[in-house]
Order: sequence, then C-alpha cells, then structure tokens
Amino acid sequence: MHEIEPYYNWRHLYISEEDKLSPFFGRTYSEFEYSQTIYNYFIHPQWDEFGSKTLYLKIIYADYELHFCIIELIGEWNDAIENDIMMLKREVGDELMKQGLTKFIFIAENVLNFHSSDNEYYREWQEEVSEETGWITILNMPAATQQDFLRKRLQYYMELIDLPEWRSYKPYHLFKKIDTAMGLRLEE
Repeated sequence: MHEIEPYYNWRHLYISEEDKLSPFFGRTYSEFEYSQTIYNYFIHPQWDEFGSKTLYLKIIYADYELHFCIIELIGEWNDAIENDIMMLKREVGDELMKQGLTKFIFIAENVLNFHSSDNEYYREWQEEVSEETGWITILNMPAATQQDFLRKRLQYYMELIDLPEWRSYKPYHLFKKIDTAMGLRLEE
C-alpha cells in the first residue's frame, strides 16, 4: 500500500496544500518518512488524514467557479466502527461547502472495504448539496466494496459511477462528463 500515491498528473493545475481555501492548506509532506498506516500497512505520505484511522484522502482538484472538487480515497471506509462518513462530511465536506463547492467526485478505486451504519450523514450531505443544485458521486468503487453500500441503499445519496478511464480526462472534462450524466439522472 505504501506505493499507492494519490493521482499526481494534475499537480501542475492544483495542489491542495497550496490552496488557501482547502482544509489541507499549509500541510507539508515527506517523500521519505512513512508514518501513517491503515491497520499495519504504511501508506504513501502524500495522503491526507482527516480524523479516520482507516480512510485517507487527497483533494486532487478543486474549481471554485464551477463549484466542484475531485477527491481520491484510500483505505477502508468504516461507518460501523469509525463513523468515517461523519468525519468525512464534518472535516472535509462541510469545509469545502463553506467555500461554495457543491459537486463532489470521490474516486474510490483504492477503497478496499466498506462497512455501513445508518444513512443519517449521507442523507444530510445530499440534502445540503441538493439545495445548491449539487451532487455527490463515487467513481470506480470496487464491486466487492459496493455490496454493503448497495445493501444499505446509499447510492440514493451518493451516486455510484464506473469510469475506469477517468485518468485520460483533464479535470474540467471529467467534471463535465459526470455533471451531464448527473443532470440526466436527476431529470428522470
């Protein structure tokens, strides 16, 4: 797991630790010192901690004019024990929404497990972004990880989308593709 880095091909366009509106503004990272772990496995030092013991993230792009951000996740999403959705919403989502972001793209291909609890924070977050014509999507969550997510019907709050070729898009084009798809789904 220590070799899995956050997606870095857009760093010439956006760096969260240099963005004054980012909850991670001013953070410094080591390329050589591995200190964060998911269970007993070290993870790459570029991942950001937000209060969860098992789930880390990286804001890989944010656009305040178009009101969207792209966030990559790694680890185990555990609402049953750690209440990760509460931490994700309160520590990251709420802070970004204060800056006007209402459209969230979470890339979850490195989320290895998902354990659900109730849907309270999912519903709250979805209602808050919907008031601003926003949405929340999860890209490329592995099929095995989706089972508990789907059983709890959380896809009504965070839309699951498979787009394995997302890296071939520039951030704006990825956003437009998803925004168009979400617009069509919301009209149904």
